[in-house]
Amino acid sequence: MVSYYTEDTSFAFKEKRLTSRWLKFVAESEAKRLGDVAVIFCSDNYILDVNIKYLQHDYYTDIITFDYCEGNRLSGDLFISIDSVRENASFYGTEFADELNRVIVHGLLHLIGYDDHSEADIAVMRAKENYYLSQRGLI
Repeated sequence: MVSYYTEDTSFAFKEKRLTSRWLKFVAESEAKRLGDVAVIFCSDNYILDVNIKYLQHDYYTDIITFDYCEGNRLSGDLFISIDSVRENASFYGTEFADELNRVIVHGLLHLIGYDDHSEADIAVMRAKENYYLSQRGLI
């Protein structure tokens, strides 16, 4: 089950049902089961505090993923900075909703086991993001 929360932002996410169905589709397409996934929309300052407190990283980011997966069951927390998503959408010349969906699926792909530390990993991750984004409208 996917749950949605906000911390330190007035952002209202309106596509919970569609996004939950889409994330279930992504999980099942990767031979996983969707467990308890919390999507926490927050501010830049909130995510910076999380980054410092739990990861000892003193910088802003668009997403932090905490993995609580067991076996094939995907569970975790996805902290998403709405401020950073807006900034990235402007920087990359894309719609806010498209960038937000990319960040959401990026987090789920981390729970599935994909990484983005090397150039090869980044290429695989980006291809997966693009594929699943193209499928979202068909759900």
